[in-house]
Formats: sequence, C-alpha cells, structure tokens
Amino acid sequence: MAGVVSTQIEVGLTAAIVAMEGVAPQILTVGGEGEDTGLPSGPFEPLNHRTFELALRTFVAEQTALSVGYIEQLYTFGDRGRHARVGDMGPHVLSVGYLALTRIPAEKQMLAKAGAQFEPWYKFFPWEDWRGGRPKLLNETILPELLPWAKAAPREPGRALGRKERVKLAFGIEGAPWDEEKVLERYELLYEAGLVAEAKRDGREAALARKSLAPLGVPMRFDHRRILATAIARLRAKLKYRPVVFELMPAAFTLTSLQNTVEAIAGRHLHKQNFRRLVDSAALVEPTGESVKATGGRPAALFRFRREVVEERPAPGLRFGVRG
Repeated sequence: MAGVVSTQIEVGLTAAIVAMEGVAPQILTVGGEGEDTGLPSGPFEPLNHRTFELALRTFVAEQTALSVGYIEQLYTFGDRGRHARVGDMGPHVLSVGYLALTRIPAEKQMLAKAGAQFEPWYKFFPWEDWRGGRPKLLNETILPELLPWAKAAPREPGRALGRKERVKLAFGIEGAPWDEEKVLERYELLYEAGLVAEAKRDGREAALARKSLAPLGVPMRFDHRRILATAIARLRAKLKYRPVVFELMPAAFTLTSLQNTVEAIAGRHLHKQNFRRLVDSAALVEPTGESVKATGGRPAALFRFRREVVEERPAPGLRFGVRG
C-alpha cells in the first residue's frame, strides 16, 4: 500500500552461559568494559543456519572458543526502542535469549585469546546476593529512589497492579516476602524508573530527567542485562523442579559444595540440616564410597548425581521455598 513503511525484521540470538567458580556464579561475557560488555550473540541467517540452537552454538564457539552442553531457549524480546533512537528506521531486532550451563575449562587462556571471560553475575546484579543478609544497596540507594517514583504515578491503564504494588512485591517490602525468582521484575522496574545506565543510554524520559545515576551494577550492551536477568530467574526456578544444578557440579562432590552451589545461584543461605533432608528425600545423589580430606575436620564423603531419578518422577529438584 502507498505510504506504508515496512520495517525490516532481524532475529538475533544471545546466550547467557553460566558456570561456577568456587562460591560465585559466573557468566561468560565478550567485548570490552562497561556498556560494551555483552553476552555471546549473533544474527540468525536462514540460508546458513538450519536451527536457532545450531546457529547459537556456532556463535559461542567462534566468539569464546567454548563448546557448551546444556542449553535451552529463554524468551523472545521484541520491544521496539529499548536501544533504538528516535526516528530510527533500521532493522528491528527480535532477540531470542538462551540459557546454557557449562563448566569453566582448565585452560582459561583459550577464552582470553578469543576475547571472552567469565565474570561473577552479581557484578551485574549486586542487589540479588542475599547470602550476607539484605544488601545495603537496596535500603541505601535503590528504594529511596524507587519508592518516590512509584508513589508519584497514577494507576497505569491496562495493569492490574500499580507501581507501588509492583515495587512492593518485587522488592519484598511492607511485609511482602523476597522472592529470589523475581530477578527480571526487579530489573524492569529499575529500567522503567530510569535508575540503570541502559535506560539513560536508550533515551528513556525517566532516566534523562535525573541529574545523575547511582552505579547499580555494571551495564551491558543492547538488552543483554535484561536477558541475563531472565536467565538468572529461570535457573533459580529450575533448581526447585529439575536437577540442573548437577550440570555445574564436578562428577564427584561433597554435600557442602552442592549446598554452596545452590546457595550461590539462589542468592540466599539454606539451613544445613534442612538442605540435607531435601537432598535425601529427593534421592538426587548417591555416595561414591570415597571421601576427601576436609580442612580442619573429618573426611567428607563424596557423592555423585543419581541419574535414575529423572526416570522415577517427573520433577526431581530441590524444593526450597520462598523466604519470608
């Protein structure tokens, strides 16, 4: 039709690749520092790529020299304007995010040579780590800025909940529990309120109206921190109904190291005896018959993932609940 402008659509594939190092969840990044930091990504080309997943695995191998194992599709992000400029008539990118789990290779040089590195994911989301208690960043920086923004807004048309209710439920205030799975909801509210660097970069009015922005985690290029938030939330949820944590564990491990890994991902401490009862009742592990000498204590028994559990019931996982 005359006068109708057609906008070209491109499909971009982005991978949030998670590994563990000690008690710190790591995310594989590429690019430079600051806002140039990103996740492995690339465009889907139908003539060259048979499937999205095969294309993504190709990008990851090319950009990081890493071959990933477990991978699943997260979500398709198609918002116009998250990193576009006013009047931008360039191709509109549909970004398909993926979660991948792997182990950090013994030879990290190959990653560095490819221009990639593993970084702690709490570097990008410092308010999500509650293992040392409620982060000061929440009460001292985030909520003093977020609450006035929420209270000043009228009820939003088309939304069942207003800003105040959304902030209350996402950030666990005024008697609401902190739900570790609401990672994306919290990041989206910070973006809407113009409190993260990506909002200012994207020209959001709320961010441009602020004289300055407090450093709330390290920003990322395009929508990559949004994709990472989705990946963290998905992994935290899946811990409770799928044995995905064992994709991040060595073949043999102690129950303490297993608990440390679960706590690191969930961003919260779990009661030791309750955790071990959960593991026992879920029948997720079995002893190897070997042990490892613990520092200053008795030898600790080694366990391995009991693979038969996935055939015995549909949702084997560690069903720890929401913290009140």
